[in-house]
Amino acid sequence: QGQLVESGGGLVHAGDSLRLSCVASGFPFNRNFMTWVRQAPGKGLEWVSSLYSDGSNTDYADSVKGRFTISRDNAKNTLYLQMNSLKSEDTAMYYCAKACTYRSTRCQLKGQGTQVTVSS
Repeated sequence: QGQLVESGGGLVHAGDSLRLSCVASGFPFNRNFMTWVRQAPGKGLEWVSSLYSDGSNTDYADSVKGRFTISRDNAKNTLYLQMNSLKSEDTAMYYCAKACTYRSTRCQLKGQGTQVTVSS
């Protein structure tokens, strides 16, 4: 099944940037479709972005398009999410996930999450 460990979250001001990282182990990372999902306080999981195994195709939720960039380094088994121009509505626990169905939060494996808090 494997393991995913996120890091990089924190408390920032609106307009700031953060880069989240997710280190994968226990499965062939370079052959897996990877995804970031998030959960805001009191709300359900929300799909954020996905990336094909070779990094050739990316997909973003409308709420983050143009501000967030997903990427991966298969040599380091690491997935990234660069978040720019952060807004208060981006406040959430962010999870890295493996093998999710298309644009959904139904995933085979999810990490423990990293908290992002954006103050306005």
